[in-house]
This record gives sequence, C-alpha cells and structure tokens, in this order.
Amino acid sequence: MADLNPTVIPERIPILPMNDTVVFPHVVFPLIVSEKHQIKLVQESLSGSKIIGIFTLKSPDEEKAENLYSIGTAANVLKMFQVPDGSMRLLIQGISRIRLKTIVQKTPYWTGDIETVESHFEGSLELTALQRGVSDNFQKMVSLSPMLPDEMKVIIGSIQDPGKLADMVASSMNMELPEKQTILEELDVKERLTKLMAAINREIKFLELNNKIQTEVNAELSKSQREYFLREQLKAIRHELGEQDESIEIDELRAAATKNRMPKEARQAALREIDRLAQMSPSAAEYTVSKTYVDWLLELPWEIRTQDRIDLKKGKKILDEDHYDLEDVKNRILEFLAVKKLRKDSKSPILCFLGPPGVGKTSLGRSIAKAIGRKFVRFSLGGVKDEAEIRGHRRTYIGALPGKLIQELRRCQSSNPVFMLDEIDKIGQDFRGDPASALLEVLDPAQNFAFNDHYIDLPFDLSHVMFIATANDLSPIPPALLDRMEIIRLSGYITEDKLQIAKRYIVPRQILENGLKPADVEFMDDAITQMISSYTWESGVRNLEREIANVCRKLARKKAEGLKTKSKISASTLVTYLGAQKIFPETARREDEVGISTGLAWTQNGGEILFIEARRMEGSRGLHLTGQLGDVMKESAYAALSYIRSRADSLGLDSKIFKQSDLHIHIPSGATPKDGPSAGVALAVCLTSLLSGRAVRHDVAMTGEITLGGKVMPVGGIREKVIAARRAGIKIVLLPKLNQNDLEDVPVYVRESLKFIFIEQIDEALEHALVSETKKQSLIVRQKKKHAPVAIAR
Repeated sequence: MADLNPTVIPERIPILPMNDTVVFPHVVFPLIVSEKHQIKLVQESLSGSKIIGIFTLKSPDEEKAENLYSIGTAANVLKMFQVPDGSMRLLIQGISRIRLKTIVQKTPYWTGDIETVESHFEGSLELTALQRGVSDNFQKMVSLSPMLPDEMKVIIGSIQDPGKLADMVASSMNMELPEKQTILEELDVKERLTKLMAAINREIKFLELNNKIQTEVNAELSKSQREYFLREQLKAIRHELGEQDESIEIDELRAAATKNRMPKEARQAALREIDRLAQMSPSAAEYTVSKTYVDWLLELPWEIRTQDRIDLKKGKKILDEDHYDLEDVKNRILEFLAVKKLRKDSKSPILCFLGPPGVGKTSLGRSIAKAIGRKFVRFSLGGVKDEAEIRGHRRTYIGALPGKLIQELRRCQSSNPVFMLDEIDKIGQDFRGDPASALLEVLDPAQNFAFNDHYIDLPFDLSHVMFIATANDLSPIPPALLDRMEIIRLSGYITEDKLQIAKRYIVPRQILENGLKPADVEFMDDAITQMISSYTWESGVRNLEREIANVCRKLARKKAEGLKTKSKISASTLVTYLGAQKIFPETARREDEVGISTGLAWTQNGGEILFIEARRMEGSRGLHLTGQLGDVMKESAYAALSYIRSRADSLGLDSKIFKQSDLHIHIPSGATPKDGPSAGVALAVCLTSLLSGRAVRHDVAMTGEITLGGKVMPVGGIREKVIAARRAGIKIVLLPKLNQNDLEDVPVYVRESLKFIFIEQIDEALEHALVSETKKQSLIVRQKKKHAPVAIAR
C-alpha cells in the first residue's frame, strides 16, 4: 500500500541546501535564509509553484552538489516575511520524499531535476502494534521532556497513517543529523518505525535519568536555599544582637593562620581544621571542639622566643643581688651563659636543684630567668598522678585539653622560657599512667625537639626551653629520669648565712609587705641571731621569715594605733614580740655522759644531729633496738656489737658481761623513720661507752659506716652533716678518712670553726670520742655527788 499525495511536484525545482536541518514530509517547519541567492530562490518560487527542494549537506562547510544527501523533501512555502536585518523567515510544509537526480543550474541559485520517492508498507498486526508502541512511547517521552509541548500528545495520538506518524515523530525527536537522515531515507515504514522505537526508548531512558538527577539537584538546592535563608535570618538576628558573623570569624581565623609564625605542618593542620569549620553549622557540637583546637594552634608560641641577654657581669650581679652565697649554682648558670654566648644553637641544660625546703630553690629559678632575660614558668608536680597532665588528653574525650607544658607555654607566649618543674620528687603514679615516664621525653635534649602532646597531635620544639627541676630527695625519682638531669646540691644554711639573708632580703621585704617603712623599725644583729638559734630549727629560712613577719605585724599594729617612734628590736626585747624561747640547742643542755653518743644524719630537710642512747640491764635477751629504725641501721648496730665482743679484751671489757646483760639501744624522735649505714661509728662508740663506763664527749659528733673488722667506710651528705654539726654547736667532727675530699664543698668559714679528725678504724673514733681514764674517775665522783642524799630540814 503506497502513500497518497494529491500535490503535483514539478520535475525541476529550486534546490535549497541546509547545514543542520532535516525536513520531513507532512511536517510544518520554520526556516531562516540570509544568503542573497537563497532569498532570491524563495522570492522566485513564491511567484511560481511555491515548491522547493530541501536537501541536507553532508559536511556543513562545503556547499557543493556532490556534498548533498541524495534523498530530500519537497516542501511548500506557506508564509514568508522580511526581517529588518535583511534575512527572511519562512514557514514551510513537507510534501513528499524526493531524490535528486542532477543539478542543472548553479546560478543565481541551484536548480535540479528530481523524482518523487514513495514510501510503502503493508498492513499487519505487527505494524499496528509497532505504530501503537511508537505513539504511546512518544507520548511518554513528551511527558518527560520539558522541551516538547503537551499538545504533541494529542497530535500524535490522532494520526492514523503509520508513515505520517513516523515522519511527525522523527521530526520532533532530538537526534543527530545523520540518524535523522537515515530515517528520512528509509522507505519501508515498518523499518522506519522500528528505528524510531529504538531512538524513543533511548531518549526515554536519558530523560528519566536526567529527571532523577534534576530532582536530586533540586532537592539539594532546596535544602541549600533553605539553609541559606535560615543563615541569612540568623545573620540578621546576630547583627541586631551585636554578635559576630561566623563567616567573618572563619575569615579572621584563616588570615591568622596564614600570618602566624608557625611550622608548615602546623599551618596546614590549622587551615585544614578551619576548612572543616566552614562546612559545619555553628550549632553543631563538634564546632566548638574544632574551634577550640584551632585557637590552641594559633595561640601557641611555635617560633616566638625572647632574646637572651648574654652579659656575664650583669648576670652575676643579678644573681648576687637576689641570692646570698650559692656560689656553685651561680657559677653553673654563668657557665651556661658563656656557652650560649659562644654558640647560639647550644642545647639548654636540664638542671635539678636538690636541697632541703626553704633554701631558695624555686626563687633561684626566677632569678635565673631574670639574669638571662627569659620568661619564667613554674609548674608544681607535687601530687600529679595523671599522665595527661604532662602529655594532654586526646581530642576524642569531652573537655580535652593539652598538658600543662603546652598550657604554660601558651600562657607565657614564649617557646624558650625558664621552666621550673617544682617538687619533681613528689610526683605520683596510679591507674591513669606514670607522669614520671612521660617526663622522659620532655627532659631529654635528644628527643624534646619534637615533643608530641596528645591534644595538639603535632611536634612542638621544647629544645629551647631551659628546664629546672627541684627536689628534696633523689630516692623517689626513677633512675631513667634522674639520668637526664644534672644534679646541683643546695645545702642548708648556718647561722651566719641566715643572718646575712635576713638582713639583705627578708627584713626589707617584710617591712614593706606589712605596711612599714625602714624608718619605723630596726632589727639588731643579736635579735636576728636569737631568732635563728632560739625560735627556729631548720636548714632553710622559711620559719625565720615567719618570725620576722610576726614581729613586723605587731609593730604595724602599734603604728596604726598611733606609735610614731622608731622601734629597735634587740635580743633583750625579742621575748616581748615572740614570747618565750621555743628551741633549745641540744648540746647546750648536755654534758659528757656514759652510753650517749652524737651522730650525724642526712634527711630531706638537710643535715641533723642524731643522739644515740644505750642502757644495760641484767638478763640474757641480747640486743634490743627502738626508735623506728630501718634494716640497714639495725644491721649496723649488730655489726658494732659483734666488733666490740670480738675486741673485748683489748677494750678492757669482761666477756661475761655480754651473757649476763640485756642491751637496749634507742634513738629519740621515735616517730621519725631512720635508716642508713652512716650511724655505725656512733653506735660503736655508744656501746663501748656503756660497757666500759667511759663517757662520750658531748661536743664530738661522728659519722661513718663500719665493718666487722673495724674499718670505717665513707658515707654521703658530708656538707649537710657538717653544717648541721656547726648549727648544733659541735666542736669536733669525726669523719671517715675517705671523705676528706668532700670537705671542699663546705664553706671556708664553716671549716675554720670546726675541728675535723679523719679516722680509718673504730679504735681511732673511740680514742677521740671517749673521755680519758682520769676524766672518767672525776666524772664518777661528780655523778655520785649529784645523786647523793639531800638533808631536808624539818
């Protein structure tokens, strides 16, 4: 069955080549022509048959006869109107397919001989189904496509002719030019519909996917638009409340991160976190966490350092002004300054000031910072048990913060301060970790250039920090941590030292702090000396300062009540302000006695004298020890007794006395634990005195470890023990021969005020500590008179 076409098409018609258009029969189509020869073609066709041939060029750039497709469409020009720019608008309607046989004229426009090409089809159930499928799918495509009007559904649905349906659908399809030309050239209507069905299905899938994407995009845009609208409202509200806009805050943070003096790695981390902040809502819980982290990164003094003041003379002057004596410490600091002056990149030392309380360890650190022009930071480690106090908490925890090291560096805004780790021997340990182990990295110059705090999670350079630790006792400090520090010992002060410290530092400070003036009060030297010897008993000067402050407070009250005269504080008037004497020197109320010797001990508070008492009773229980003694000291007592028993004949002792006697050794201050081997000599002298009846000189103190063979071994803490002996009024000190070189650490004026006897054997100690036989007899007579009956008058 063939298409019926009542319009007569001439065999020779004008040919209009098209670059990007394929015109189908039965379709009304708009065209634009702008070339002069094309306009002339249209004008002359309108005066004739009004029929032109529309052929498509294979290559748009080449307008040649051989470049034309052979099949085109004969079209009828329905309307034409001129446009002011000189072009022409046409409305044409396709009539029938035509084949170009030859071009017979090229000027002024193309004219060619053509022949009509009839499409054909045979009616069948398959064709009907295919026609209906094309119609239904096309209507579905119209519903999905935003480019095709809904009227197309009605038009397509009303077409009964399958060939006309195929041409109308093909003309409305968005297909490539070659594909459209293929459908135009297809004369079999069934094949034409089959090709269209494939094209329609492909277009439907594309439109469905496009609509899905469009729907998702629109939903996202709607969400974004809603958020934008809400943010704009929030901005307006905050503007009315006078609060800062988040975008401005983010920009300020980004600018600060760019300008801040910080390592590249830290800057990248800060910018990365700021970018995350920009994506978050300010109301989100994580926003505050990230903002706090960025603030920490930006406020840390990554590369901010104070300039060291390398002036040795000025540094020495500052140290001398702030602290009396302590020459060893001052020399060590000046050595550090000298090295720093010669080599700028030298590592800061890790110092540990070891000494009793109140000798100025902490204040010395502050003076060091002042001398070298650095900032001073103090962190007390006493009672710290959580490792996070050193290394910080990880940011996954609520309320996480950096460790105290990073916190203090941020507070002082310097990466090279003098950092004092106070009371490092009081550090603790529990289930939360071991802070002492965390300090290993901090105090190791080979590692602390990249200290990693858990919160910051970036390497921070601590190598420029000058760490100074303080301790009263080395025994609680782990050996690995102790190995990283240089120990500088600060011994206790003697009376002369305390007098100078009081006059130069304590008295002026307390006068000022209590609202007085130097013209209101004068402390005489004898008053200060009396305070030191009769009201305080310590290695440091803390209690001395309290007593001076006590006097100043009473004078401040008198001044506030109207007293205008200057007050002179002397030894005779001191009891008016401080009350009765509180401390009585042990040696002042003692005399030579049998079975009592004076030893020297070292404690966390400095050196102390140690009285050892022994008594003999009838019995056979052996040696009994009291006074909270440790195992080592007990073993020294047993060793002393064994030596005496082995030398009983040479010492003039009856060997039966050991079998018939109970010996009791007691060391007073029983509530205070005592241990160590250095009391061995004093124990041997005490027992020998008890068993021989010869008294021990009360002005002789001794220290030293003993062996069963009677040798005297060296001990530690000589400086502190000697100073304690001087403070207690001792005249003669017995020391092990091998400790003779340790006296170089003792101040000259202390050495000159004491007599030192160096011993190698216990026999030498007995010779110098026990009174002679002549003195022994006179002592017996004196004691008999002392205990003689007294007549009472009735």
